[in-house]
Amino acid sequence: MIVTTTNNVDGRPILDYKGVVFGEVITGINMFRDIGAGIRNIFGGRSQGYEEELQAAREEAIQEMCGRAQQKGANAVVGVDVDYEILGSDNGMLMVSVSGTAVVI
Repeated sequence: MIVTTTNNVDGRPILDYKGVVFGEVITGINMFRDIGAGIRNIFGGRSQGYEEELQAAREEAIQEMCGRAQQKGANAVVGVDVDYEILGSDNGMLMVSVSGTAVVI
């Protein structure tokens, strides 16, 4: 499955549009990663735990979107957009949603 943020795939004409597809993942960040991130927030630096969780959630959301595109008979998704949202202020839930247009190229 070709997945791209552009509206087309160079050299491959779009033969059919199958509709908009989505993938969503809501994940919790565990307390130990929160503690590590809090320490890094004080002293500076990157939070590897959060980065890994974010990457895993993004990949899972993209896979979900691709599965939905495949169910529609598509072999590519164009115009992909990725959004991140923190749900609530106290519960540490992260939502990653991706959307794009399922197409046949």
